[in-house]
Amino acid sequence: MKILLATYWPIPHVGGVWSYMVQLKKKLESLGHEVDMLGYDEDNISVHIVNENRKVDSDKLLPLLNAKLNAQTYPAIYANDLVKYTEFHRYVYELSAAYLGLEKYDVIHTQDVISTASIDRVRPEKSTLIATLHGSVAHEVRHQLKTIHKSNTSYMARVYYDELERLGATSAEVTIVANEWLKNILTNEFQVPNEQIKILHYGFDTENFIKRSKEKSSILRPKNKKVIIYSGRLVELKGVHHLIAALSELKKVRKDWVCWIVGNGDYQEELKVQRKVLGLEDDILFFGKREDIPYLLANSDIFVLPSLLENQPLSVIEAQIAGKAIIVSDVGGLPEMVEDGVTGLVTPAGDTKTLYKKINLLLDDEKYRKRLGSNAKKWGMTHWSMDKGVKELTEIYKSAISESGKGENNGASDHIN
Repeated sequence: MKILLATYWPIPHVGGVWSYMVQLKKKLESLGHEVDMLGYDEDNISVHIVNENRKVDSDKLLPLLNAKLNAQTYPAIYANDLVKYTEFHRYVYELSAAYLGLEKYDVIHTQDVISTASIDRVRPEKSTLIATLHGSVAHEVRHQLKTIHKSNTSYMARVYYDELERLGATSAEVTIVANEWLKNILTNEFQVPNEQIKILHYGFDTENFIKRSKEKSSILRPKNKKVIIYSGRLVELKGVHHLIAALSELKKVRKDWVCWIVGNGDYQEELKVQRKVLGLEDDILFFGKREDIPYLLANSDIFVLPSLLENQPLSVIEAQIAGKAIIVSDVGGLPEMVEDGVTGLVTPAGDTKTLYKKINLLLDDEKYRKRLGSNAKKWGMTHWSMDKGVKELTEIYKSAISESGKGENNGASDHIN
């Protein structure tokens, strides 16, 4: 079967969507399928098929779109900068996908609502469209419209992204989500038919992760100190500023710790300023984007994810496989991943005082910390099975092709393992 894994977001990327796509591609190819990957490049200036090194530059299409979508004819697009950016770039993505060619694919498996809505408009009739949604774009934008993208046209932007969410979530033959939290949002707020949604947990290559955790790295664990670690994008929604605030309180009572912050993003400089203002430059280390996260987790003690909005983050899965004591906030799908007091600790989002107390508790109680980590690993090793996840996914592919009748002429359903 020929499969295209497609996303509107930049790839390669530090985020979990890219890691999911890479692991899924590897597993599907081991089963005999042909897999390509489509997305924007890291600089957001081209749309490319990564493994074929073919691309379309945005500047080749933007003049055409500017002429077509001018302010006189479409004034609403120009009323909000965020809407304007998304509207133009989703059409660049759509035109690029059509130019690069979709005809050979039996299944196009998109990873977000924007790529789903875009590709649905240009996909060949014979191709089956499956969407996995790794979160709610509309809910993320709603939060940002109150913070980093606040403006007097925020309401119009909210309406735009709500409609984009509805359109993308209903365009595929099957819409896959990771948890009940996102399923409820899609059915209750965005009119996605209940029968269209499948809940499927991500598969994860645990064997490779454990192998990589034993590889050498230039980063050395400090002597006589416990390591607190965060890994992920450095954006406002991840709540890393709340972690830094909690660590400021922690330093008042103890100094037997260090915090590693792994990842990059638009919020990085603000976080570094916060670290400096609070006098934590020797206590909090920013490592940027790294390829040795398995090693870093293996050499840490406590993993913290203080997100303000979250779906099913890969970073938590990795921390579970690494057997770490985990602290997460009580948002999105996180409470479905971490059982409070059993496989980790769950704290109120944005509550820095409680977060500080939970970190302090785990630093104080080694036995409890190790028990939480052991429980997390036992649960994670079973729950995130790659073989099980991909088996269920290919069954969804097969069922969708069969029900749509699109596999009858090309024999796609005969080649699904």
